Amino acid sequence: MDIHEETKLRLTRRTFLGKTARGIGSLALASLLTPSILGAAPQIEQWPGIITEPHVPPKAKCVIHLCMAGGPSHLETLDYKPKLAEMHGEPMPQSFTKGQPIAQLQGQANSLKCLGPTHEFQKFGESGQEMSSAFPHIGSLADDICIVRSLRTEQINHDPAHTFMNTGTAISGRPSMGSWLLYGLGSENENLPGYVVLISSGGGQDQPIATRQWHSGFLPGQFQGVQFHSSGDPVHYVSSPGGVSQEQQHDVVGAVQTLNSMLNETVDDPTIATRINQYEMAFRMQTSVPELTDISKEPQNILDMYGAKPGDGSYASNCLLARRLAERGVRFIQLYHRGWDHHGGIQNAIKTTAGYVDKATAALVNDLKQRGMLDETLIIWGGEFGRTPMAQGSGRDHHIKGFSMWMAGGGVKGGISYGNTDELGYNAVENIVHVHDFHATMLHLFGIDHEKLTYRFQGRDFRLTDVHGHVVRDILA
Repeated sequence: MDIHEETKLRLTRRTFLGKTARGIGSLALASLLTPSILGAAPQIEQWPGIITEPHVPPKAKCVIHLCMAGGPSHLETLDYKPKLAEMHGEPMPQSFTKGQPIAQLQGQANSLKCLGPTHEFQKFGESGQEMSSAFPHIGSLADDICIVRSLRTEQINHDPAHTFMNTGTAISGRPSMGSWLLYGLGSENENLPGYVVLISSGGGQDQPIATRQWHSGFLPGQFQGVQFHSSGDPVHYVSSPGGVSQEQQHDVVGAVQTLNSMLNETVDDPTIATRINQYEMAFRMQTSVPELTDISKEPQNILDMYGAKPGDGSYASNCLLARRLAERGVRFIQLYHRGWDHHGGIQNAIKTTAGYVDKATAALVNDLKQRGMLDETLIIWGGEFGRTPMAQGSGRDHHIKGFSMWMAGGGVKGGISYGNTDELGYNAVENIVHVHDFHATMLHLFGIDHEKLTYRFQGRDFRLTDVHGHVVRDILA
Protein backbone atom coordinates (compact mmCIF):
# COMPACT_ATOMS: atom_id res chain seq x y z
CA MET A 1 0.00 0.00 0.00
CA ASP A 2 1.45 3.41 -0.96
CA ILE A 3 1.46 6.49 1.28
CA HIS A 4 -1.61 7.99 -0.44
CA GLU A 5 -3.73 4.90 0.20
CA GLU A 6 -2.50 4.68 3.77
CA THR A 7 -3.48 8.30 4.38
CA LYS A 8 -7.00 7.61 3.11
CA LEU A 9 -7.26 4.78 5.66
CA ARG A 10 -6.27 7.05 8.54
CA LEU A 11 -6.49 5.54 12.01
CA THR A 12 -9.50 7.34 13.44
CA ARG A 13 -11.90 6.07 16.07
CA ARG A 14 -14.11 4.81 13.26
CA THR A 15 -11.19 2.98 11.63
CA PHE A 16 -10.23 1.35 14.94
CA LEU A 17 -13.76 0.17 15.68
CA GLY A 18 -14.29 -1.01 12.12
CA LYS A 19 -11.11 -3.08 12.10
CA THR A 20 -11.79 -4.42 15.59
CA ALA A 21 -15.27 -5.42 14.47
CA ARG A 22 -13.82 -7.66 11.79
CA GLY A 23 -11.43 -9.21 14.28
CA ILE A 24 -13.90 -10.22 17.01
CA GLY A 25 -17.05 -10.89 15.11
CA SER A 26 -17.92 -8.23 12.62
CA LEU A 27 -21.63 -8.92 12.35
CA ALA A 28 -22.33 -8.81 16.06
CA LEU A 29 -20.36 -5.65 16.75
CA ALA A 30 -21.53 -3.96 13.57
CA SER A 31 -25.12 -4.51 14.67
CA LEU A 32 -24.33 -2.70 17.91
CA LEU A 33 -22.54 0.17 16.19
CA THR A 34 -25.12 0.47 13.39
CA PRO A 35 -28.33 -1.39 14.31
CA SER A 36 -29.83 -0.75 10.87
CA ILE A 37 -27.28 -3.12 9.31
CA LEU A 38 -29.44 -6.07 10.35
CA GLY A 39 -32.69 -4.34 9.47
CA ALA A 40 -33.99 -1.95 6.88
CA ALA A 41 -32.02 0.62 4.96
CA PRO A 42 -30.33 3.21 7.15
CA GLN A 43 -32.35 6.34 7.89
CA ILE A 44 -30.34 9.33 6.76
CA GLU A 45 -30.55 12.48 8.81
CA GLN A 46 -31.95 15.32 6.71
CA TRP A 47 -29.50 18.13 6.01
CA PRO A 48 -30.55 21.05 8.26
CA GLY A 49 -28.48 23.72 6.51
CA ILE A 50 -25.17 25.19 7.59
CA ILE A 51 -26.88 28.36 8.82
CA THR A 52 -28.56 27.59 12.14
CA GLU A 53 -29.60 31.17 12.93
CA PRO A 54 -30.59 33.68 10.20
CA HIS A 55 -28.22 36.60 9.77
CA VAL A 56 -31.21 38.89 9.10
CA PRO A 57 -34.97 38.26 9.43
CA PRO A 58 -35.92 36.02 6.46
CA LYS A 59 -38.83 36.83 4.17
CA ALA A 60 -38.70 33.99 1.62
CA LYS A 61 -38.77 30.22 2.03
CA CYS A 62 -38.36 29.09 -1.59
CA VAL A 63 -37.38 30.41 -5.02
CA ILE A 64 -39.11 29.79 -8.34
CA HIS A 65 -36.69 31.02 -11.01
CA LEU A 66 -38.43 31.39 -14.37
CA CYS A 67 -35.35 31.42 -16.61
CA MET A 68 -36.14 32.70 -20.10
CA ALA A 69 -33.21 31.01 -21.79
CA GLY A 70 -31.79 32.67 -24.88
CA GLY A 71 -31.87 36.30 -23.77
CA PRO A 72 -35.31 37.95 -24.03
CA SER A 73 -35.19 41.47 -25.43
CA HIS A 74 -35.78 44.05 -22.70
CA LEU A 75 -36.81 46.40 -25.51
CA GLU A 76 -39.78 44.18 -26.44
CA THR A 77 -40.74 43.19 -22.90
CA LEU A 78 -40.06 45.51 -19.95
CA ASP A 79 -38.08 48.61 -21.06
CA TYR A 80 -39.85 51.07 -23.36
CA LYS A 81 -37.62 53.54 -25.22
CA PRO A 82 -39.53 56.22 -27.17
CA LYS A 83 -36.25 57.75 -28.40
CA LEU A 84 -35.27 54.41 -29.93
CA ALA A 85 -38.64 54.28 -31.67
CA GLU A 86 -38.02 57.81 -32.98
CA MET A 87 -34.61 56.80 -34.35
CA HIS A 88 -35.81 53.57 -35.98
CA GLY A 89 -33.71 52.92 -39.11
CA GLU A 90 -31.20 55.65 -38.36
CA PRO A 91 -27.48 54.94 -37.78
CA MET A 92 -26.68 53.85 -34.23
CA PRO A 93 -24.51 56.57 -32.65
CA GLN A 94 -20.95 55.26 -32.36
CA SER A 95 -20.66 57.03 -29.02
CA PHE A 96 -22.68 54.10 -27.65
CA THR A 97 -20.97 51.22 -29.44
CA LYS A 98 -17.34 52.17 -30.06
CA GLY A 99 -15.01 49.81 -28.21
CA GLN A 100 -17.93 47.96 -26.62
CA PRO A 101 -18.36 44.17 -26.61
CA ILE A 102 -20.86 43.02 -29.23
CA ALA A 103 -21.50 39.42 -30.17
CA GLN A 104 -22.31 38.71 -33.83
CA LEU A 105 -22.43 42.41 -34.82
CA GLN A 106 -18.78 42.94 -33.87
CA GLY A 107 -16.87 44.85 -36.55
CA GLN A 108 -19.99 46.40 -38.12
CA ALA A 109 -19.89 49.72 -36.25
CA ASN A 110 -20.25 51.77 -39.43
CA SER A 111 -23.41 50.02 -40.58
CA LEU A 112 -25.38 49.54 -37.36
CA LYS A 113 -28.97 50.79 -37.50
CA CYS A 114 -31.39 51.48 -34.66
CA LEU A 115 -34.31 49.07 -34.37
CA GLY A 116 -37.29 50.60 -32.63
CA PRO A 117 -39.52 48.56 -30.29
CA THR A 118 -41.48 46.08 -32.41
CA HIS A 119 -44.42 45.98 -29.99
CA GLU A 120 -46.40 48.74 -28.36
CA PHE A 121 -46.05 49.29 -24.65
CA GLN A 122 -48.89 50.16 -22.30
CA LYS A 123 -49.37 51.05 -18.68
CA PHE A 124 -50.81 48.37 -16.41
CA GLY A 125 -52.41 48.37 -12.97
CA GLU A 126 -52.77 51.15 -10.46
CA SER A 127 -48.99 51.46 -10.41
CA GLY A 128 -48.97 52.30 -14.14
CA GLN A 129 -45.92 50.17 -14.86
CA GLU A 130 -45.10 50.08 -18.57
CA MET A 131 -44.79 46.69 -20.21
CA SER A 132 -45.11 45.26 -23.68
CA SER A 133 -48.60 44.65 -25.01
CA ALA A 134 -47.34 41.20 -26.07
CA PHE A 135 -47.61 40.17 -22.39
CA PRO A 136 -51.11 41.14 -21.23
CA HIS A 137 -51.26 38.45 -18.53
CA ILE A 138 -47.91 39.40 -17.01
CA GLY A 139 -49.02 43.01 -17.39
CA SER A 140 -51.97 42.23 -15.14
CA LEU A 141 -49.42 41.50 -12.39
CA ALA A 142 -48.06 45.06 -12.48
CA ASP A 143 -49.04 45.87 -8.90
CA ASP A 144 -47.44 42.66 -7.58
CA ILE A 145 -44.07 42.80 -9.33
CA CYS A 146 -40.86 44.80 -9.13
CA ILE A 147 -39.31 45.48 -12.54
CA VAL A 148 -35.53 45.92 -12.48
CA ARG A 149 -34.40 47.70 -15.67
CA SER A 150 -30.70 48.22 -14.91
CA LEU A 151 -29.12 44.77 -14.87
CA ARG A 152 -25.59 44.11 -16.08
CA THR A 153 -23.70 40.90 -16.65
CA GLU A 154 -20.20 40.05 -17.90
CA GLN A 155 -20.64 37.26 -20.46
CA ILE A 156 -21.95 37.90 -23.95
CA ASN A 157 -22.52 34.33 -25.21
CA HIS A 158 -25.26 32.03 -24.00
CA ASP A 159 -23.48 29.24 -22.16
CA PRO A 160 -21.03 31.37 -20.17
CA ALA A 161 -23.79 33.92 -19.53
CA HIS A 162 -26.01 31.19 -18.06
CA THR A 163 -23.04 30.02 -16.02
CA PHE A 164 -22.46 33.56 -14.73
CA MET A 165 -26.14 34.08 -13.89
CA ASN A 166 -26.29 30.76 -12.06
CA THR A 167 -22.93 30.69 -10.30
CA GLY A 168 -21.58 34.26 -10.21
CA THR A 169 -18.58 33.32 -12.34
CA ALA A 170 -17.88 32.26 -15.91
CA ILE A 171 -15.63 29.46 -14.64
CA SER A 172 -17.40 26.13 -15.10
CA GLY A 173 -17.52 23.84 -12.09
CA ARG A 174 -18.58 26.33 -9.42
CA PRO A 175 -21.74 25.78 -7.32
CA SER A 176 -25.01 27.14 -8.68
CA MET A 177 -27.09 29.59 -6.66
CA GLY A 178 -29.64 26.84 -5.97
CA SER A 179 -26.91 24.64 -4.54
CA TRP A 180 -25.62 27.48 -2.36
CA LEU A 181 -29.11 28.11 -1.01
CA LEU A 182 -29.70 24.42 -0.31
CA TYR A 183 -26.33 24.13 1.39
CA GLY A 184 -27.13 27.15 3.54
CA LEU A 185 -30.69 26.33 4.56
CA GLY A 186 -31.50 22.74 3.63
CA SER A 187 -34.92 21.69 2.36
CA GLU A 188 -38.24 21.31 4.12
CA ASN A 189 -39.12 18.06 2.31
CA GLU A 190 -37.17 14.86 3.02
CA ASN A 191 -38.86 12.89 0.22
CA LEU A 192 -37.96 15.19 -2.68
CA PRO A 193 -34.74 16.86 -3.83
CA GLY A 194 -34.31 20.34 -2.42
CA TYR A 195 -33.40 21.69 -5.88
CA VAL A 196 -35.49 20.72 -8.92
CA VAL A 197 -35.07 21.77 -12.57
CA LEU A 198 -37.76 21.68 -15.29
CA ILE A 199 -37.18 22.47 -18.99
CA SER A 200 -39.54 23.43 -21.82
CA SER A 201 -39.12 25.02 -25.23
CA GLY A 202 -40.97 26.81 -28.00
CA GLY A 203 -41.11 30.10 -29.86
CA GLY A 204 -37.58 30.53 -31.14
CA GLN A 205 -34.13 29.07 -31.54
CA ASP A 206 -33.44 26.58 -28.75
CA GLN A 207 -30.07 27.10 -27.15
CA PRO A 208 -28.79 23.98 -25.33
CA ILE A 209 -28.84 24.02 -21.53
CA ALA A 210 -25.93 22.24 -19.85
CA THR A 211 -26.54 20.25 -16.66
CA ARG A 212 -23.63 22.05 -15.05
CA GLN A 213 -25.94 25.07 -14.73
CA TRP A 214 -27.52 23.35 -11.72
CA HIS A 215 -24.45 21.49 -10.52
CA SER A 216 -23.14 21.67 -6.96
CA GLY A 217 -19.55 22.32 -8.05
CA PHE A 218 -17.19 21.81 -5.14
CA LEU A 219 -20.08 21.55 -2.66
CA PRO A 220 -21.10 17.96 -1.78
CA GLY A 221 -23.12 16.27 -4.50
CA GLN A 222 -26.30 16.14 -2.42
CA PHE A 223 -26.81 19.86 -3.13
CA GLN A 224 -26.95 19.71 -6.91
CA GLY A 225 -30.19 20.19 -8.81
CA VAL A 226 -32.22 17.25 -10.11
CA GLN A 227 -33.83 17.57 -13.53
CA PHE A 228 -37.39 16.29 -13.85
CA HIS A 229 -38.15 15.11 -17.39
CA SER A 230 -41.30 15.96 -19.30
CA SER A 231 -41.91 12.48 -20.74
CA GLY A 232 -41.46 8.98 -19.41
CA ASP A 233 -40.21 8.75 -15.86
CA PRO A 234 -39.87 12.26 -14.38
CA VAL A 235 -36.55 11.05 -12.96
CA HIS A 236 -34.63 8.22 -14.65
CA TYR A 237 -35.30 4.83 -13.04
CA VAL A 238 -37.74 6.26 -10.49
CA SER A 239 -40.12 3.43 -11.38
CA SER A 240 -39.32 -0.07 -10.17
CA PRO A 241 -38.46 -2.59 -12.92
CA GLY A 242 -41.23 -4.94 -14.01
CA GLY A 243 -41.80 -7.76 -11.54
CA VAL A 244 -39.99 -5.98 -8.70
CA SER A 245 -42.16 -4.97 -5.76
CA GLN A 246 -41.62 -1.98 -3.51
CA GLU A 247 -40.57 -4.34 -0.71
CA GLN A 248 -37.97 -6.03 -2.91
CA GLN A 249 -36.67 -2.64 -4.03
CA HIS A 250 -36.34 -1.62 -0.37
CA ASP A 251 -34.36 -4.80 0.34
CA VAL A 252 -31.92 -3.96 -2.49
CA VAL A 253 -31.47 -0.40 -1.24
CA GLY A 254 -31.00 -1.70 2.29
CA ALA A 255 -28.27 -4.11 1.22
CA VAL A 256 -26.41 -1.45 -0.78
CA GLN A 257 -26.72 1.01 2.10
CA THR A 258 -25.34 -1.57 4.51
CA LEU A 259 -22.25 -2.15 2.35
CA ASN A 260 -21.71 1.59 1.91
CA SER A 261 -22.14 2.18 5.66
CA MET A 262 -19.61 -0.51 6.56
CA LEU A 263 -17.07 0.95 4.13
CA ASN A 264 -17.69 4.46 5.45
CA GLU A 265 -17.11 3.25 9.02
CA THR A 266 -13.62 2.36 7.84
CA VAL A 267 -12.58 5.24 5.60
CA ASP A 268 -14.91 8.10 6.66
CA ASP A 269 -15.16 9.34 3.06
CA PRO A 270 -17.59 12.26 2.40
CA THR A 271 -18.36 10.92 -1.09
CA ILE A 272 -19.62 7.67 0.42
CA ALA A 273 -21.78 9.58 2.87
CA THR A 274 -23.26 11.50 -0.08
CA ARG A 275 -23.89 8.22 -1.93
CA ILE A 276 -25.71 6.78 1.09
CA ASN A 277 -27.86 9.89 1.30
CA GLN A 278 -28.69 9.79 -2.42
CA TYR A 279 -29.67 6.11 -2.40
CA GLU A 280 -32.06 6.76 0.46
CA MET A 281 -33.47 9.84 -1.28
CA ALA A 282 -33.90 7.88 -4.53
CA PHE A 283 -35.93 5.22 -2.73
CA ARG A 284 -38.19 7.80 -1.09
CA MET A 285 -38.65 9.53 -4.46
CA GLN A 286 -40.11 6.35 -5.93
CA THR A 287 -43.24 7.07 -3.94
CA SER A 288 -43.23 10.86 -3.78
CA VAL A 289 -42.33 11.81 -7.37
CA PRO A 290 -45.16 10.00 -9.26
CA GLU A 291 -47.73 11.57 -6.93
CA LEU A 292 -46.13 15.01 -7.32
CA THR A 293 -45.98 15.00 -11.11
CA ASP A 294 -49.53 13.68 -11.66
CA ILE A 295 -51.21 17.02 -12.33
CA SER A 296 -54.31 15.26 -13.68
CA LYS A 297 -55.63 15.32 -10.12
CA GLU A 298 -55.69 19.11 -10.14
CA PRO A 299 -59.17 20.68 -10.53
CA GLN A 300 -60.07 21.50 -14.12
CA ASN A 301 -60.33 25.21 -13.35
CA ILE A 302 -56.70 25.20 -12.18
CA LEU A 303 -55.54 23.35 -15.31
CA ASP A 304 -57.43 25.86 -17.42
CA MET A 305 -56.01 28.82 -15.51
CA TYR A 306 -52.46 27.68 -16.36
CA GLY A 307 -53.29 26.28 -19.78
CA ALA A 308 -51.72 23.00 -18.64
CA LYS A 309 -52.39 19.53 -20.00
CA PRO A 310 -51.18 16.47 -18.05
CA GLY A 311 -48.09 14.93 -19.60
CA ASP A 312 -47.49 17.56 -22.29
CA GLY A 313 -44.17 18.79 -20.85
CA SER A 314 -45.11 22.40 -21.55
CA TYR A 315 -44.01 25.52 -19.72
CA ALA A 316 -47.60 25.80 -18.45
CA SER A 317 -47.48 22.33 -16.91
CA ASN A 318 -44.05 23.08 -15.46
CA CYS A 319 -45.44 26.23 -13.81
CA LEU A 320 -48.16 24.15 -12.19
CA LEU A 321 -45.54 21.59 -11.09
CA ALA A 322 -43.50 24.46 -9.64
CA ARG A 323 -46.42 25.43 -7.43
CA ARG A 324 -46.81 21.83 -6.29
CA LEU A 325 -43.08 21.63 -5.51
CA ALA A 326 -43.23 24.88 -3.53
CA GLU A 327 -46.20 23.54 -1.56
CA ARG A 328 -44.10 20.55 -0.59
CA GLY A 329 -41.20 22.61 0.72
CA VAL A 330 -38.70 22.26 -2.14
CA ARG A 331 -36.20 25.10 -1.64
CA PHE A 332 -35.13 26.03 -5.19
CA ILE A 333 -37.20 25.43 -8.33
CA GLN A 334 -35.84 26.42 -11.72
CA LEU A 335 -37.88 26.49 -14.93
CA TYR A 336 -35.95 26.96 -18.17
CA HIS A 337 -37.95 27.94 -21.24
CA ARG A 338 -35.74 27.68 -24.33
CA GLY A 339 -37.11 29.96 -27.02
CA TRP A 340 -35.79 33.51 -26.63
CA ASP A 341 -32.79 33.67 -28.99
CA HIS A 342 -34.29 36.09 -31.50
CA HIS A 343 -31.52 37.09 -33.92
CA GLY A 344 -34.13 37.47 -36.67
CA GLY A 345 -37.86 37.99 -37.05
CA ILE A 346 -38.11 39.35 -33.54
CA GLN A 347 -41.52 40.97 -33.95
CA ASN A 348 -43.36 37.72 -34.63
CA ALA A 349 -40.99 35.65 -32.50
CA ILE A 350 -41.68 37.70 -29.37
CA LYS A 351 -45.41 37.26 -29.87
CA THR A 352 -45.02 33.52 -30.42
CA THR A 353 -42.75 32.92 -27.43
CA ALA A 354 -44.92 35.12 -25.22
CA GLY A 355 -47.82 32.83 -26.13
CA TYR A 356 -45.99 29.95 -24.43
CA VAL A 357 -45.20 31.73 -21.16
CA ASP A 358 -47.45 34.74 -20.57
CA LYS A 359 -50.63 33.09 -19.32
CA ALA A 360 -48.97 30.40 -17.22
CA THR A 361 -46.57 32.85 -15.56
CA ALA A 362 -49.44 35.05 -14.42
CA ALA A 363 -51.38 31.96 -13.31
CA LEU A 364 -48.46 30.84 -11.14
CA VAL A 365 -48.21 34.20 -9.36
CA ASN A 366 -51.98 34.47 -8.90
CA ASP A 367 -52.28 30.86 -7.73
CA LEU A 368 -49.57 31.36 -5.10
CA LYS A 369 -51.22 34.60 -4.03
CA GLN A 370 -54.64 32.97 -3.64
CA ARG A 371 -53.13 30.18 -1.55
CA GLY A 372 -51.33 32.62 0.75
CA MET A 373 -47.92 31.42 -0.49
CA LEU A 374 -46.65 34.39 -2.49
CA ASP A 375 -45.30 36.30 0.50
CA GLU A 376 -42.87 33.44 1.22
CA THR A 377 -42.11 32.46 -2.39
CA LEU A 378 -39.66 34.54 -4.41
CA ILE A 379 -40.52 34.57 -8.13
CA ILE A 380 -37.77 35.65 -10.55
CA TRP A 381 -38.45 36.14 -14.29
CA GLY A 382 -35.64 36.95 -16.72
CA GLY A 383 -32.86 35.69 -18.96
CA GLU A 384 -29.09 35.52 -19.06
CA PHE A 385 -28.76 38.89 -20.87
CA GLY A 386 -30.77 41.30 -23.05
CA ARG A 387 -30.68 42.30 -26.72
CA THR A 388 -29.10 45.18 -28.65
CA PRO A 389 -30.92 48.38 -29.63
CA MET A 390 -29.19 47.86 -33.00
CA ALA A 391 -30.83 45.73 -35.65
CA GLN A 392 -29.41 42.39 -36.69
CA GLY A 393 -31.46 42.11 -39.84
CA SER A 394 -34.98 41.81 -38.43
CA GLY A 395 -33.72 40.74 -35.00
CA ARG A 396 -31.36 41.76 -32.20
CA ASP A 397 -27.96 40.56 -31.05
CA HIS A 398 -26.85 39.59 -27.51
CA HIS A 399 -26.42 42.46 -25.06
CA ILE A 400 -24.87 42.64 -21.57
CA LYS A 401 -24.66 46.36 -20.70
CA GLY A 402 -28.29 46.81 -19.73
CA PHE A 403 -31.31 44.46 -19.51
CA SER A 404 -34.36 43.72 -17.39
CA MET A 405 -35.96 41.17 -15.10
CA TRP A 406 -38.86 41.22 -12.68
CA MET A 407 -39.39 39.73 -9.25
CA ALA A 408 -42.43 39.16 -7.08
CA GLY A 409 -43.28 37.89 -3.59
CA GLY A 410 -40.72 36.73 -1.06
CA GLY A 411 -40.13 40.15 0.52
CA VAL A 412 -39.89 42.20 -2.70
CA LYS A 413 -41.93 45.40 -3.15
CA GLY A 414 -44.70 45.14 -5.70
CA GLY A 415 -45.83 47.81 -8.13
CA ILE A 416 -42.43 49.49 -8.56
CA SER A 417 -39.74 49.88 -11.19
CA TYR A 418 -36.07 50.16 -10.25
CA GLY A 419 -33.16 51.47 -12.29
CA ASN A 420 -32.99 52.62 -15.88
CA THR A 421 -31.04 52.27 -19.08
CA ASP A 422 -30.14 55.24 -21.29
CA GLU A 423 -32.51 56.68 -23.89
CA LEU A 424 -31.68 53.94 -26.40
CA GLY A 425 -31.67 51.05 -23.93
CA TYR A 426 -27.94 50.37 -24.37
CA ASN A 427 -26.30 51.11 -21.02
CA ALA A 428 -27.68 50.70 -17.52
CA VAL A 429 -27.17 54.19 -16.11
CA GLU A 430 -29.35 54.55 -13.02
CA ASN A 431 -29.22 52.28 -9.93
CA ILE A 432 -27.13 49.66 -11.73
CA VAL A 433 -27.74 46.08 -10.53
CA HIS A 434 -24.90 43.68 -11.29
CA VAL A 435 -25.54 39.92 -11.24
CA HIS A 436 -23.54 39.81 -7.98
CA ASP A 437 -25.97 42.35 -6.48
CA PHE A 438 -28.89 40.20 -7.60
CA HIS A 439 -27.37 37.17 -5.85
CA ALA A 440 -26.65 39.15 -2.66
CA THR A 441 -30.24 40.40 -2.60
CA MET A 442 -31.71 36.95 -3.18
CA LEU A 443 -29.72 35.49 -0.28
CA HIS A 444 -30.69 38.45 1.93
CA LEU A 445 -34.37 37.67 1.37
CA PHE A 446 -33.70 34.22 2.84
CA GLY A 447 -32.04 35.68 5.91
CA ILE A 448 -28.48 35.12 4.65
CA ASP A 449 -25.63 37.62 4.66
CA HIS A 450 -23.95 36.78 1.35
CA GLU A 451 -20.52 37.48 2.84
CA LYS A 452 -21.05 34.85 5.55
CA LEU A 453 -22.25 31.93 3.42
CA THR A 454 -18.87 30.44 2.51
CA TYR A 455 -17.26 27.08 1.74
CA ARG A 456 -13.55 26.38 2.06
CA PHE A 457 -12.08 24.80 -1.06
CA GLN A 458 -8.45 24.55 -2.15
CA GLY A 459 -7.32 26.82 0.66
CA ARG A 460 -9.81 29.62 0.00
CA ASP A 461 -13.22 30.56 1.40
CA PHE A 462 -15.53 30.77 -1.63
CA ARG A 463 -18.98 32.34 -1.77
CA LEU A 464 -21.68 32.85 -4.40
CA THR A 465 -20.88 36.56 -4.78
CA ASP A 466 -17.08 36.03 -4.75
CA VAL A 467 -15.68 39.34 -3.44
CA HIS A 468 -18.49 41.48 -4.84
CA GLY A 469 -22.18 42.17 -4.34
CA HIS A 470 -24.44 44.63 -2.54
CA VAL A 471 -28.00 44.10 -1.33
CA VAL A 472 -30.45 46.22 -3.36
CA ARG A 473 -32.38 47.48 -0.36
CA ASP A 474 -34.68 49.86 -2.24
CA ILE A 475 -36.66 46.95 -3.70
CA LEU A 476 -37.21 45.20 -0.37
CA ALA A 477 -40.66 45.31 1.18
